[in-house]
Amino acid sequence: MTFNFRRNWILALAICLVTLHSFAAAPKKQFYQIKLYHLTSKDQETRVDNYLKDAYIPAMHRAGIKDIGVFKPVASDTAAGKLVYVLIPLKSLDQLLSIPKSLEKDAAYQSAGKDYIDAEYKNPPYARIQSTVLRAFENAPVMKKPTYSTPKSERIYELRSYEGHTEKIHVNKVKQFNAGNEIGIFDRLGFNAVFYGEVISGATMPNLMYMTTFSDKASRDAHWKSFTDDAEWGKVKTMPEYQNNVSKNVTLFLYPAEYSDY
Repeated sequence: MTFNFRRNWILALAICLVTLHSFAAAPKKQFYQIKLYHLTSKDQETRVDNYLKDAYIPAMHRAGIKDIGVFKPVASDTAAGKLVYVLIPLKSLDQLLSIPKSLEKDAAYQSAGKDYIDAEYKNPPYARIQSTVLRAFENAPVMKKPTYSTPKSERIYELRSYEGHTEKIHVNKVKQFNAGNEIGIFDRLGFNAVFYGEVISGATMPNLMYMTTFSDKASRDAHWKSFTDDAEWGKVKTMPEYQNNVSKNVTLFLYPAEYSDY
């Protein structure tokens, strides 16, 4: 009796330790902010580029926020217009709220970004800034940085937004990525995804967004053909529980700026 009690106690302790280790080892889900600059001229684009390259990104690095992505629409994507996308990884929403105060106290940032920060109302450096905040998916809790040898101007970073008819239907699409292993299929086929996230604040909710990356346009097209032809994806997309869970798919083709961390 004593032996059984001791054996059961040791087994229970082992299970607890394994469970605690799993919780400790599991990475905490990140948050992301996508800042979208709407520009009206080449001059504005140059000023925003200089601000991001010389002031904002170095200041964010000093604040402990690494791997800031800056992306622009490829020349052939005429529907996108004059835009600059800035992708910022965050440990928490508190960190998002602390960024302005951190920049305010950074003297080097204030000096390097003076043209942007102190711009007159008659000559603003941009038309508008749009912000989207996302929470990472369960099966992709942190951003991943792809590595390519091709010039940044040739790379394709594909940003997709899947809008849902309702909140409940949107949650079903997120489930398809996680439980349905859509993320796993993308990983297996080498899509080099940067992030997958649920939008928790943005203009087109309910929706999710994710970004996959490729060395060039030919690689992008080949990868998507492999995904379309994939046997596992063929099964997932026909499962009854995942039908009609996207009301609109917005796809943008971007490339990283030369000073982007990506």
